[in-house]
Amino acid sequence: MQASHILMTVLAAGVSGGAWVTRARAAPPVMIDTVTVGNPGNAGDPIEFQGVFGAVGHVYAIGKYEVTAGQYAAFLAAVAATDPYALYDTRMWTHAEGCKIERTGAPGSYTYGAAPDWANRPVNFVSWGDAARFANWLHNGQPTGAPALTTTEDGSYFLDGKMADWELESVVRESDATWVIPTENEWFKAAYHRNDGVTGSYWNYPTGHNSAVSNDLIDPDPGNNATFRALAGDFTIGPPYYRTEAGAHENSASAYGAFDLGGNVQEFNETVPETDIRGIRGGSWFWGDVLGKWYRPVDMHSSDQYSDLGFRVATLQIATVSVPPVGAGSRMRFAIAGPQPIRDEVCFRVGLPEAASVRIDVFDVAGRRVAGRIDQALPAGANELRWKTGGLAPGVYVARLGAFGRSETVRFVRVR
Repeated sequence: MQASHILMTVLAAGVSGGAWVTRARAAPPVMIDTVTVGNPGNAGDPIEFQGVFGAVGHVYAIGKYEVTAGQYAAFLAAVAATDPYALYDTRMWTHAEGCKIERTGAPGSYTYGAAPDWANRPVNFVSWGDAARFANWLHNGQPTGAPALTTTEDGSYFLDGKMADWELESVVRESDATWVIPTENEWFKAAYHRNDGVTGSYWNYPTGHNSAVSNDLIDPDPGNNATFRALAGDFTIGPPYYRTEAGAHENSASAYGAFDLGGNVQEFNETVPETDIRGIRGGSWFWGDVLGKWYRPVDMHSSDQYSDLGFRVATLQIATVSVPPVGAGSRMRFAIAGPQPIRDEVCFRVGLPEAASVRIDVFDVAGRRVAGRIDQALPAGANELRWKTGGLAPGVYVARLGAFGRSETVRFVRVR
C-alpha cells in the first residue's frame, strides 16, 4: 500500500552565484511518498554475530525514498533564517560531493535553495540531530519560524537545544510521535522482510532478491540494481552526482515498495547500539557491494555528517486506523479510519465508554477552526462519523473530539 504525506514545497527558481537554484518558500505542498509496512508481530531475522532484527509489533509507513535535497531545503527555508543549531552544513554547497543546497544572506535572513539537478537526489552532510529536528518539523505541521519547541525542538523528539553526542544519545521517541526516524528494526523490516505475513522470512538484499545486486543504471531498470561502487572507481554514475535521483532504479524496490535502501546514502536509524552512537543501515554510493543484510555498517556519532550519509523518515499515523471495542469504564477513544492522506471524506472513529453527546471541531495548523463541525449524540461503543472535506485546502489538520468534559485529538492530511 502506498500513501502520500504533505511536506513543504520548493516553489520558485532564481539565479544565485551564477547557478540556477530552486528557492524554497514556507508553504505547502510537496508530497512525500510513503509505503505501508504491515504484518505486525512478524518474527525477526537472526543474523550471525549481530543479533535478531526486523521484528516489529505495529503497522507504520516508511518513506518510499530517502529525504531529498529539495525537501531539506524547504525545511531550512522554514526554520533556519538564523540557524542556531547548524541545520545547514556549508559542505552541502561547497564540497564536490555535496547535495548542492546553497545558503545566501546574513544570519536572521538566510535563504536556501537546491540546485534543480540535485533537488530530487538524497540530502547529505546531515547529522542524526538534524534528522530528528526535521521529523519534529513534520510532526508539528511544517511550521515557519525560528527553532523552538513548536517548530524543531519538540514533537516526536524532545531536543530543546541538544547538540552534543552525549545529549542526543538520551533522546528517545515520544509516546505521541507521528513522524520519526525509523528504528533499526523498522528500517530492517522495510528493507528485507518478504511481506508474506507474520513470518521470519527475509530476502538477502533490499531489492527483493537473494542474488547479488548490480550497480548498473539501466533504462528501463531490469530490477535488482542499486547505486553503489562495485569496484574501485566503478560508480553507478560517478561525478558530479554520485547519487541517482529518487527511484531511478524503478523496478528494484523492497517487498514493501521502498527504494534505495541498499544504495545512494547510508541512513541513520533511531537505535542507540552503544554510548554516544546512533545506528546506520544500508549501502551507499561510496562503499562497495555492502547491501546484504549480514553487513552492518560502522555506526555513527549523533553529530556526524558525511557525504554518503543521509536519512529517511517514517510515520506512525497510519497505525491509528481503528478503535478497539470499548466497554464500561474504558476511556474515550478517537482515531482516523483508513489510510492517509484524505481526499473527499474523512471517517472519524469514536469509542465511548457510555452514551454521550460529542462534538468534533477541525483546526488548521495555525489553530484556526475551519468550516464544519459535528455535534451528535452517540451510543456507547465504537462509532463512525463521516465528514466531507471539500471545503478544505490541501494541508495538515487537527480534529478535536470533545465529550465528558475531556478532549482527544488526531491529525490528518488532506490532498486534492
